[in-house]
Amino acid sequence: MMLRERGIRSARRSWHVEDSLELVETIAEKEHFPSMKLWLVTCALGFTASAALMAGCSSGSSSFGTPSGVTPSGFHSPRTISINGRLITAAHPKLRMRSHVAPVTPDRHHELNGLYQYVSNFYNSDLVEFDYPKGDPLSREIFSDEPQGECGDALYGVAKRDFWVVASGADEIEEFAYGGIGPIKTLSETAGEPAGCAMDPSSGDLAVTLLGTGDIVIFAGASGTGATVPDGLASSYFDGYDNNGDLFVDGITASDTYGVVEMASGSSSFKPVTLSGTIEFPGALQYDGRYITINDQEAHAIYGYTCSAMSCTLERTVKLSGSSDCVQTWIGKGDVFCPDAGNEALEVYKYPAGGSPIATLTGSQLDLPIGVVEVSKWAVRIS
Repeated sequence: MMLRERGIRSARRSWHVEDSLELVETIAEKEHFPSMKLWLVTCALGFTASAALMAGCSSGSSSFGTPSGVTPSGFHSPRTISINGRLITAAHPKLRMRSHVAPVTPDRHHELNGLYQYVSNFYNSDLVEFDYPKGDPLSREIFSDEPQGECGDALYGVAKRDFWVVASGADEIEEFAYGGIGPIKTLSETAGEPAGCAMDPSSGDLAVTLLGTGDIVIFAGASGTGATVPDGLASSYFDGYDNNGDLFVDGITASDTYGVVEMASGSSSFKPVTLSGTIEFPGALQYDGRYITINDQEAHAIYGYTCSAMSCTLERTVKLSGSSDCVQTWIGKGDVFCPDAGNEALEVYKYPAGGSPIATLTGSQLDLPIGVVEVSKWAVRIS
């Protein structure tokens, strides 16, 4: 009997979980209940959050719910989710059958400009390639082991043809070129579970966050074995460089609150940053050409800050209306792309206008999208 993997490694399952999955999928297929299959399989797998079982798997429940221990909206005590023993950066993805949302007709301002979006697809262990505004996912299969965060050699906007993906299942960071189906370079680390990444365009350094530890691994010139630097957080989610080469990292503190730290250019250590306003759950950090931005997964908003002397002042709020759980967003040229782990879609918003999405890109390939990067096939990488 063949068992459908759904991107979760069979080597990590115990024999009784495998048997349960086979039985559940067989019953669902035999009884013609395809819409129930993922829900039943999800319950059989037993998602965990802070080592607790998922709420909503009991019989008679009409709600899919979220894993026990996940931070509800408005409650300021984040918890890191674990799926089958693997920590992930999503706040609380909905556990349900994916909905095939009809794409909104987008504007055509990207037409024929050679821009492509690569979405990290955690469950399927691959990357899904889009060419917005056409919208349809391309047929190219790009494999990566439980990918999460992505980044590229770009100060803001569009990466220069190649990009990096954090393959959390393999504890690797993989470099891909536009149009490729496999990595052209691979970096490894052993300090923890990699989650997010950022690249300093001025130096070429690659900084990788680690979930479950208070460390960052920095690969000088995106090469070598990497240097592990403590950042003072309990769990580091996302990072981003500003135009001065300052590195910002956000995550969860030892007291289970949101925290952000900064390592100034030329420094070798991190210091805590004071923010105006409140961030509920860690999200992507990115310089947008004017502000250091922080995506709040719980508030469904991207905040723009001006920062000086370890203090950041809120200047702008961009609402991502209609999103469920935008994880590692990517701000491009006039757009922001939201890999929505709850809606299982890539949503596109005007930036910095925000509001409702101008396009919703989806398809059967998307299964727990977590990260995204936009790449230009015409740009030539400058070493």
